[in-house]
Amino acid sequence: MANIVAIVGRPNVGKSTLFNRITQSRQAIVHESSGVTRDRHYGKAFWNGHEFSLIDTGGYITNSDDVFEEEIRKQIILAIEEADVIIFTVDVESGITDLDQVVAGILRKIKKPVFLAVNKADNNKRFMEANEFFSLGLGEIFPVSAVNGTGTGELLDAVTGAFVRAVFEDEPDIPKFAVVGRPNVGKSSFINAMIGVERNIVTPISGTTRDSIHTRYQQFGLDFFLVDTAGLRKRAKVSEDVEFYSVMRSIRAIENADVCLLMIDATEGVKAQDITIFGNIQRNRKGVVILVNKWDLVEKDTHSTKKFTKEIQERISPYTDVPIIFTSTVTKQRVLKALETAIEVYNNRRQKVPTHKLNELLQEFIIAYPPPANKGKFIKIKYATQLPNQTPSFAFFCNLPQYIKEPYKRYLENKIRENFNFTGVPIQIFFREK
Repeated sequence: MANIVAIVGRPNVGKSTLFNRITQSRQAIVHESSGVTRDRHYGKAFWNGHEFSLIDTGGYITNSDDVFEEEIRKQIILAIEEADVIIFTVDVESGITDLDQVVAGILRKIKKPVFLAVNKADNNKRFMEANEFFSLGLGEIFPVSAVNGTGTGELLDAVTGAFVRAVFEDEPDIPKFAVVGRPNVGKSSFINAMIGVERNIVTPISGTTRDSIHTRYQQFGLDFFLVDTAGLRKRAKVSEDVEFYSVMRSIRAIENADVCLLMIDATEGVKAQDITIFGNIQRNRKGVVILVNKWDLVEKDTHSTKKFTKEIQERISPYTDVPIIFTSTVTKQRVLKALETAIEVYNNRRQKVPTHKLNELLQEFIIAYPPPANKGKFIKIKYATQLPNQTPSFAFFCNLPQYIKEPYKRYLENKIRENFNFTGVPIQIFFREK
């Protein structure tokens, strides 16, 4: 189960640059003026054998001086609630500001690990000036330069060293499902339709280090855990950015699940945030079933289902081997089918293909369409095997792995999908030198 790390701090201290450095991407928009982070930044990162999720919270602050302090306060509180580890980023150039003091005051009271990254410490003078930040009372400081990477290794060593493995007490080996989606698409109604009045079949099981609640469902021959998602817990009435909260909570649910039921509102069509959540599921290599909910409210003809399916497939392309089910939580239409499909996807995700069977099939496809030659060099794929990972991953051993391009990788993935049932499951393909 991956940990979640949140980068917090006032605007213009380099949170987005640090996010890009740690995730080794250029996902965030970086600009000199403050408050430019508008997108919801979420990425995967690897360090010291640990995989974790990283959230750049800068996008949740509105660009207006008079509300900065309140917006930052809300964002910090939400990040503290949902993240396991906090990286508090400050700027050595400007020194300690009033806003830094406000953030530090909040962080001193929490019981989660907090690491103080003093950014822009890219020379000896600034490295020494960083010592000023000890006065914030957050313990050790980590002088870093997000631009050139100085000090980020020591910071990440400390961050990953603070991770605590989630431990389940005698938890049976059954699927974990999460219902995710934008606010108000019908997630809570779906869960209620599924659980109904059969409350006696529901057993809350806690025992993970971060108190994530799993609800066990045993009915109609099905047996699985429902991962705690937005709507399952009654929350104190707090002023909060609803979209930020829903993104944070959906990330947590995705992290803890084997299969995600991604719910889309049929009356509104496919939105950008639906595709973002789908991308998060894919990035975490979880199984996925897409539920088009409120189908009873849509005016339909004989081609409505096909049209909607085609629209979804175009938006999630090239990964289109995903079950799409049209549901209604009001009439309970196809609710059981959605759950049965989720269990099929769970089994697909755990499927192991024997090496001899894989090679028998793939060799004829490779002979029929070999990898294109590169710079006059011919690529020969010797054999393939499924790796012993939790999710379907295949290694192809060949003489020149560096010359194999993305289209050929997709060709092989399509052939695997045509011959083995991996519907609803992301597949990873690696090329290694033989």
